[in-house]
Amino acid sequence: MTNKSEKAYKTIGEVSKMLNLTSGVSKKSNNHTLRYWETQFKQIKPKIINKRRYYDINTIHLLSKIHFLLKKQGMTIKGVQKYLNNEKINVDEKNNEIIRSVELKFRLNKLSNILKTLKKK
Repeated sequence: MTNKSEKAYKTIGEVSKMLNLTSGVSKKSNNHTLRYWETQFKQIKPKIINKRRYYDINTIHLLSKIHFLLKKQGMTIKGVQKYLNNEKINVDEKNNEIIRSVELKFRLNKLSNILKTLKKK
């Protein structure tokens, strides 16, 4: 089994899993959250081919920032919109460091999963 390149486009399901967007007890991917965010943040522009969404690495980084600001920092959608539109709000450099650490965590998790898969072979 070959793994996708880090720079390859990812499906909406893959991105939902990367961001741990799961619904309730079933832990199924919560794709509708990403679709909703697309309506709220003009910066999210997935490539749509045959009615399927594909996300590039830059969009995935943007989604991880939005996820962090909404879910971990407790910001509102309006607040995140202002942040992304470069309007003045109180978000300090520490938040940017935390965002970078979250992105690093995603990469480490991905590597860990690859290693687990290789060990099973």
